[in-house]
Amino acid sequence: MITQRSLLVALLCAAWILPGLIGHDPWKPDEAYTFGVVYEMLRGGSWIVPTLAGEPFLDKPPLYYLTAAAMARLFSFALPLHDAARLATGLWMAATFGFMALAGRELYGIRHGAVSALLLLGCFGFVVRAHLLLTDMALLAGFAMAYYGFAAALRRPLMGGFWIGTGIGVGFLANGLLAPVVLIAAALLLPALGRDWRRRGYAAALATAVAAAAPWLVIWPLQLYYRAPELFQSWLWDENLKYYFGTAPGVRVGTLYYLEILPWYAFPVWLLALWTLWRARVTGIARPAIVLPLTGFLLTLVVLSSSSDARELYALPLLLPLSLLAVPAPETLHRGAVNAWYWFSAMAFTFFAVVFWFYWSGLELGIPAQLHQHLHRIRPGYAFGFRLLPFLLGVAYTLAWLTVLASFRKSPMRPVVVWGSGVTVMWALITILFVGWADNAKSYRSMVVSMHKALPAKYDCIASHDLGEPQRASLHYFAGIITYREEVPSRKRRCQLLLVQGTSQGEATPGAGWKKIWEGARPGDKDERYRLYFRPKKLTR
Repeated sequence: MITQRSLLVALLCAAWILPGLIGHDPWKPDEAYTFGVVYEMLRGGSWIVPTLAGEPFLDKPPLYYLTAAAMARLFSFALPLHDAARLATGLWMAATFGFMALAGRELYGIRHGAVSALLLLGCFGFVVRAHLLLTDMALLAGFAMAYYGFAAALRRPLMGGFWIGTGIGVGFLANGLLAPVVLIAAALLLPALGRDWRRRGYAAALATAVAAAAPWLVIWPLQLYYRAPELFQSWLWDENLKYYFGTAPGVRVGTLYYLEILPWYAFPVWLLALWTLWRARVTGIARPAIVLPLTGFLLTLVVLSSSSDARELYALPLLLPLSLLAVPAPETLHRGAVNAWYWFSAMAFTFFAVVFWFYWSGLELGIPAQLHQHLHRIRPGYAFGFRLLPFLLGVAYTLAWLTVLASFRKSPMRPVVVWGSGVTVMWALITILFVGWADNAKSYRSMVVSMHKALPAKYDCIASHDLGEPQRASLHYFAGIITYREEVPSRKRRCQLLLVQGTSQGEATPGAGWKKIWEGARPGDKDERYRLYFRPKKLTR
């Protein structure tokens, strides 16, 4: 049964998902190389051995890449390839919100089902990442499926087991070993931590989960092993186990990293989750609604913190169990806290909306002039001017925000809806009004086009030195250029051209016989610098 509250939350989720999915190039760093793999698949590359700019690239399994490639083929008639591919993120986000709502309904009842999705979209750390071309978006959907499966297994073991196994499989085929490790550990620990899972039906659920997960866990690794055993070993060790059992040079140890970022990253759900736990000391902590999300959160935190690599992107799976744990908090907060949260949300997001429109006026209309000059100085090269469609969309979101403030009745859920609506409007205004300005600096298009114009009429090939994955992918997509990296022995060539990625502070010349013919960077970038050298004829040793 679909309730009015569920429809409202579904509409809000859609309004949150759509802005930012189209209208900009693949951004550095993660989007650029993710789309680079998708682009290779669209050009006939293998899904068994994903490639990036002509080289095997086994950073992640192929599920998200395949989904993005499928969306690109379906919608390329109306959108640029990269925008069409990014629709895959919207698809996986819709699945994540849907399964979070289902998990909330299983744990708390139909009246509270959609609250978990609403709380998730309000997390500060979730907004930007969840609109980009990232394999982690499919990983989140896998976690959400599994949490729903664990909750549903208490009433319907076979269906619950199916979604546990499918969630494990989707998470694995999207991102690697993180989801299977966390979710299999949760499956084994739940009976010890909660008596509700100590039933014969749960054993049937686990058996079903094994059957459901097996195809996801087996087919691609076996295909990869039979195709290229050395690449399989490289994927298993270099991209997965090395970060836990080996030495990964040049990365940050993340023992406390995730606890340090959670106060802002998971705001405000971590506060609500703590309130739920505080009240559970009286009402009982052994209930499924406490045991499941708390177990999921702690296991995910332990596994992430055990890795030698730490990034805020990796913290996204922590937000799902926190959102589930926070569901009952709004209706148990004191009236003063509810009113304070509401007024803070209303005033803060209204203030930001006014600020964004003020900055839009400075950026596009030149009023005030000093702000206009400042914005174009820090992001040079942007073609400003009034554009009707972004203006109308921005006005529509602003009016919707004012309507929510004026029409939503007093209730414990009012601050949750207003907070979620405020985050949605803030994100929508940023992406609708400023996406072109941001794209000008975060895309490699202008840099690649500039370099391409400087290429000589005839040359044999282009070698590269210290060129990163996002840059290699952008060269391939925007200019059809594939470089031969000096760092990879099997790819090394004695080319007439050499592209070097460095910094603006100093230039390390490649040696005798080379002449610099081009130098450039992204607009406003003071760190990265790219230099192209030409050798008129090959030198003999």
